Formats: sequence, structure tokens, C-alpha cells
Amino acid sequence: MYLKSLEISGFKSFAKKATLNFTSPISSIVGPNGSGKSNVAEAFRFVLGEQSIKSMRGKRGEDLIFNGGGEGARVNRAGVKVIFDNRKRMLNVDFDEVTLERVVHRDNSNEYFINGSPVRLKDIVELLAHAHIGASGHHIISQGEADRILNANIRERREMIEDALGLKIYQYKKLESQRKLEKTEENMKSVESLRREIAPHLKFLKKQVEKVEKVQELREELRKLYKEYLKREETYLKLERAKIEVEKVPLVEELARLDIEIADARKILEGSKNRDAKSDELINLESVLHKIRMEKDAVMREAGKIDGEIYAGQRTIVKEKEKQTKDEFKTIYLKDVEEVVNRVSLLESLAEIKQMLFGFISSHKNKEDSALIAEVERELAELKNKKNESEKTLKTLDESERSRTLEYNELRQRIEREKDSNRDAEKNVFRIIARQNEVRGVLNGIKNIESRLVIEEDSFKREMQEAYVIVGREAVDYADLILIEEDRIKQHDRIKLIEKIKIRIEDSGAGNNIDILKEYKEVEDRDAFLERELVDLESSRTNLNNMIADLDARIDIEFKEGILKINAQFQQYFSLMFGGGNAGLNVIREKKRKKKADTDLSSVLSDDADIADIADATEEEGEEGIEINVSLPRKKVKGLMMLSGGERALTSIALLFAISQVNPPPFIILDETDAALDEANSRKYGDMIANLSTYSQLILITHNRETMSRAGVLYGVTMGGDGASKLLSIQFEEAVQVAK
Repeated sequence: MYLKSLEISGFKSFAKKATLNFTSPISSIVGPNGSGKSNVAEAFRFVLGEQSIKSMRGKRGEDLIFNGGGEGARVNRAGVKVIFDNRKRMLNVDFDEVTLERVVHRDNSNEYFINGSPVRLKDIVELLAHAHIGASGHHIISQGEADRILNANIRERREMIEDALGLKIYQYKKLESQRKLEKTEENMKSVESLRREIAPHLKFLKKQVEKVEKVQELREELRKLYKEYLKREETYLKLERAKIEVEKVPLVEELARLDIEIADARKILEGSKNRDAKSDELINLESVLHKIRMEKDAVMREAGKIDGEIYAGQRTIVKEKEKQTKDEFKTIYLKDVEEVVNRVSLLESLAEIKQMLFGFISSHKNKEDSALIAEVERELAELKNKKNESEKTLKTLDESERSRTLEYNELRQRIEREKDSNRDAEKNVFRIIARQNEVRGVLNGIKNIESRLVIEEDSFKREMQEAYVIVGREAVDYADLILIEEDRIKQHDRIKLIEKIKIRIEDSGAGNNIDILKEYKEVEDRDAFLERELVDLESSRTNLNNMIADLDARIDIEFKEGILKINAQFQQYFSLMFGGGNAGLNVIREKKRKKKADTDLSSVLSDDADIADIADATEEEGEEGIEINVSLPRKKVKGLMMLSGGERALTSIALLFAISQVNPPPFIILDETDAALDEANSRKYGDMIANLSTYSQLILITHNRETMSRAGVLYGVTMGGDGASKLLSIQFEEAVQVAK
């Protein structure tokens, strides 16, 4: 025996604590009408988790709590406790004794306990389901409910039998799987929705990343070009600077020495007693020539500087014009765009708009407009004017120098013809001056080269700075680069290519490379995660569908096998009850009528519409259920509709007992299911009770003496003046006397 005791306190008519100990395979609960004996069956329903207050003859939770009567005061809570012997581990917990308790309060709140520990209703239901016990299962049959299986439709009968066969646990698993499946499909929709939301942004970021990658390729190409360009340019400038120094230093030293020599020679001439007017004139001419040449040197230096600036400006114009040759770099003024917008508002057709826009683009396509070019050209014009002025000045100085030199040479020739002792010093002066002129001429040429070199060095420094900013430190880290010699013109081609690549990088519009790549990686990882999650969810959905299909198959197989077993018992009990006859259960599908679609309004409005509907109706298969077929012996009675009330009661009892014996529950509670039986049938009922008690522990609520005689323990229920039920326990021997 698994059911040890039931303790009721404050539940319905049991105001005070009442305990029923079940020490016999059959226990009976007897008492007069209204004493509250059926409340014991409802107490079982309550503690086993029944949620329908209506099935326990109430409207709300507080209707289950003793409300007082006579001198009895009402209580604030109702509790029912049932104790199971679990040594055979009927219940899936590791305790030899399991206590289930439920308490309801007047605020309709409920508490559940297993062995004194608070639990959820779900925990109670799951624990009992494994033991084939439920709150409103086939093992608790109240007065008037025995006929329910006969009155039920085919689908409801199937559910009752599935519950009796212990398939509820599979139905519970199926329901859980279906809930998980619904949640999985909701999650799939949510994940798919999230992927759809981020897809456009991911696509946009991918294009941006492609731009960034293209820019990175350009930067890598630019880095290589810059390293080679800067290395070659630095080498070239160092060689040129060294070459100038090699050529310039000896000349400067020689010029300094000549200055000393001519100073010494002049001292000799100035100190000469034979100095005459010609010598003074010659010295004056020499001074004038020296001044002219100094002025000429200054003008030539200025002209060299102007040439360098002109060279730099022309190079800037070339770069800008190279940019202007590409359509994407055309400049359109805001006022021109505003004019186009105003004109578009005045046009009506798309063709006119397209024609006007194409004309606008064409008019600006070949237009070159660069403020930088204009500014540089203006500066070049000023420089060229300065250069022209310098050339005119040089021309005037050249003419003056030639004139003075001619005069100087003529005077010198006259002096040379004069043979006196002072002429040697004068000859030396003449020689020194001639050499000075030669040296200065060479130095002027070197200075021009040096001016150009200064411009090239400034350009080199600017390129190095730009390389560092655009490409990074690697571009200027070229010390270990080894290069072969090449023609200087290739270096000019290289810097042109560098300028083109820089323009492409500047116009790429790739934005902040690091932020774009980081965001793309984050969004891509998010999408990949969602994709993996979608695959996992799809796998879960497949597994759940397979699980549901397996459960359906298992339920179907065990259900049909159970039907065969129930039919064997049903036939046996039915024959015992009626002395023969046939009884059985058939699995059928409900037939439903379905009207054909009718689009003819006149037929619907006609007098023959109902007849037409019937003629057009078609049958389709509905849900699968159970049909009960019975045939009484010695009578032409077939089918449930032709049975009398007593026959229906006997049939329902036979079926319920047959169901119980196929998969016996630990205990069965029968609440006055024998009330409609006569004396002869009561004996048959008693025999079935005795047989059934070998499979399940029985608690019988009855008025029937024959039924009471089969019990090992009798509990009598009485009600006093306070409206509260009380229990009286009668042993077997006393029960026999009472029954007689």
C-alpha cells in the first residue's frame, strides 16, 4: 500500500484537524447525507493540485475554508496533507516517506509543500505525473461522474483513457516541447528580424571597408614610392650640396687671397712718388667697375631667386591642372547649383529635368576653374615682371660695364705703354682684377645653382612631412633602403605619380579608418553570432519537431495497445455485470460536414437554399477519438443511447474498472459510484471491488452495505451542531456488525 494517511484541517466542513489512516487495501467512508463525507474526495483533489474550484463545489478559494456554523467559529486557512509510503520509490524523490501539503488562505493565495519545503504547483504536478496520479484523473471518481465517460464526446473519452493509461506524462512532455517550439520559433523570428535590421548597415559598412581597404592599398603603394623617392632625393641633394661645396670653397679662398694681393698692390701704387693722374683715373675706373660688378652680382642673385620661385609656381600649376583634368575634381559654385534647383522647380516633366541637368553637367565638364591656379599665375606674372626689370637692369649694367671696361682697357693700354718703374704694380693689379672677375663669374653661377638647390631642399622637407602625415613613420624610415642608379627624369615621374595617389587618397572620403574597421568588425561579428544562433535555433526546432513526432507516435502506439487491453477487461466486467453481452472501444475519427463554396447569390436567397447546402456538403475527417459499442444479452439493445439509467451505471462502472486494471494507479477513490445499484448488482460490484483492490488501494465513499462489507476499515463521518464534520473509526469486526 502506497497511501498511508490523509490529514484535513479547516477544509470545507472539517473545522478541526481530522486524520484518516489507510491501513487496509479497502477503506470505506460512510455517513448520512450532508455530513461532509464527499469532502474527503474533494480534499484528495485539493492536495493533489486541482485548480478548478468549481470541481470542488466552490466559486473561489475561500469557499474551501470552513466558514463557521452554530457555535463554531470560522478559520482563516485550510490545509490538506497526504502521506505516501515511498520505499519502492513510486515517487521520484529519494525519501522513504513523502508528504504533500497544500494550504489556501482567505485572500485566495495557495502554498505547496513537499516534505515541509515550499515548492511550486508545477513541482507537485510533475512529481505525481511520474507515479500516474493526478488531481482530477480517473482514480478519483465522484458521485455522478461515473457516467461522464459515457456522456463525453469521442475526443474527451480519448483524453480520459490517455490519462488512465499513464500517457499524461507524454502529453505533458509534448506540451512542454510545443511551448519550447513556439518560443524557439519566436526567437527565430526575432533573430531573423535583427539580421534584417542590421543587414543594410552591414552592407553600407562593407562598402566603406572596401574603400578603406582601397585607400590602404593606395597608402601602401604610396609608402613604397615615398621611401624610394625620399631616399633618392636625399642622396641627390647631398651629392649636389657636396659638389657645390667642393667647387665653391677653393674659389672663395682664391678670391680672398686675390683681395689681399690687390690691396697690397694698391698700397704700392698709392705710395709711389711717380703716381700721376692716369693712375688716379685708372683707380677711379677700377672703383667704378667694382661698384658696377657688385651691383650686377646682387641683381643676378635676385634674378636667380626669382627663377627658383617661378619654377616652384609652375610646378604647382602643373599639379593643379593634373587634378583639373579629372571630372570628379571639377568645382561648381553654390550659386550655380541654387540656380539649377530653381530651374528644376519650374520644369514639369522628368525628361525636361534630365535634359537640363545633362546640359548643366556638360557646361561645367570642360570648365577649368581653380582659384589656386589663378593666384599662382598672378604671382608668376609679378615674378616675371620683376625678372624683366632685373634683366633690363642687368642689360644697363652690362652696357655700363662694357663702356667702363673699354675705357679702363684703353687707359690701361696707355699706361702700359708708359714704361716706368711703377707699371709692374699696376700690371699686377690688372692681373688680379681680371682673375677676380673670372672667379666672381664662376661663383655667381654656383650661387644660382645653390639657390635652385635650396628650393629643392625645401620641397624635399615638405614632401617628407606630408609622407609622415599621410602614410606614417614607415614612409620616412628609408635609411636601410638600397637603390640602383637611374636617370634623374625618373625621379620627376615618381613625384608626379605620388601627387596623383595623394589626390586619390584625399578624395576617397573613407573617413576614420580605425572607427570604420572597428564598427564593421563589431557588426559583422554580431551578424555571425545571430547566424550561428539561427542555426542552433533551427537545429532545436528540428529536434523539438522530431521529439513531438516521437511522442505522438509513442502515445498513439501505447494508446492503441492500451485500448486492446482495456477491451479485454471491459468485456470481462461487462459480461460479469450483465451475464453476457458484448462491449468494446473503437478508435474512430470524427466526421465533419463542410459546405462547398457557393458564389451564386441567387442560390443563397432561394427557397431551396437549405436543400442545396445539404446536397453540396462534403465530409472531412476530424479529430481521432473513442467510440463505445455495447450489446446487452437477451435484448435487442445496441448502443449507449438505448441503455436505461441502471444499465448505463453498470456499463460505466465496468468500463472504469477495466481502465483501472490495465494500468493500475496506486490508489482509487470511489465517491458513491454504487448509489444506483440494486442488491444483486451491488454484490457484483462488491466482487469487482475486491478484485480491483489487488491492483490498487481503494477508498470508498458509500451508503451501500455490500460495499461497506468489503472494507477493512470504516470511517464514519458525522456533523454536530457547530456545522463541523467529525470522524469515527470502526475496525473490520465492527464494520461487519454495522453492515448486518
